[in-house]
Amino acid sequence: MATATGIPEAIPDTLMHPREDQRDGVGEYEPLLGRRGDASQVEGQALYRNIFLGTAVIAQAGIILLVASVWANVFLHRLILFSAHPLLNSAGLLAITQSILVLQPTHTAQQKRQGTITHFTINNLSIDALVAGLVIIEYNKISQGFSHFKSAHAILGLITYVLLAVQAFVGATAYFVPQLYGSVDKGKSLYKWHRATGYLILVMMLATMCAATQTDYNQTTLGIKLWAVLVSSILILIGVLPRIKKQKLDFS
Repeated sequence: MATATGIPEAIPDTLMHPREDQRDGVGEYEPLLGRRGDASQVEGQALYRNIFLGTAVIAQAGIILLVASVWANVFLHRLILFSAHPLLNSAGLLAITQSILVLQPTHTAQQKRQGTITHFTINNLSIDALVAGLVIIEYNKISQGFSHFKSAHAILGLITYVLLAVQAFVGATAYFVPQLYGSVDKGKSLYKWHRATGYLILVMMLATMCAATQTDYNQTTLGIKLWAVLVSSILILIGVLPRIKKQKLDFS
């Protein structure tokens, strides 16, 4: 480009070196931490690879350590009806972690639909396990005349179950039956709240697991260590939270 005097103008720096958010729409898919490739599914890549993409491997290490710790301590002791409670709830947490990891990197329409269906299916399995765990602990308390919602673990668990029930209902209806909210656009407007609440529920579930180590039964029988649950929980969050996409939570 030249001026009226014939002297070429300097080429704008943004044309020579475009900002990251000007290249193929990369910026809107940037995760909170790291690079786009750390949390974005490559076109044509199998969906299952999302659960190991970027920092997801750290989350996988954390959830495997957590579940292994719970299951090992349960099976090292005499199995009773109550034993199913920690087994089912840890399995439910394992499934929810996978459902989050598999959906996070999706960004094209086809990926989002495939990821959402998989997310929905895994979450249903998780909820089945969690509800079964709730039924068992409530039956155990009622049959033996124990107090309800007395410990921090029980209170956190109740709050988490309520949040999870609302989360599952709103998430499923907003996607599959958005007419309940007036229109498809109004249903889509709930997605960011669904995602944010999902991360909150994950934190609540981990906090509930930590509180479980302080219950009488664990301290006198199972012996699951608080430090082990804390370390595993931190690894899970380190693996999950950096993959949050600003655009999906309406951050700009």
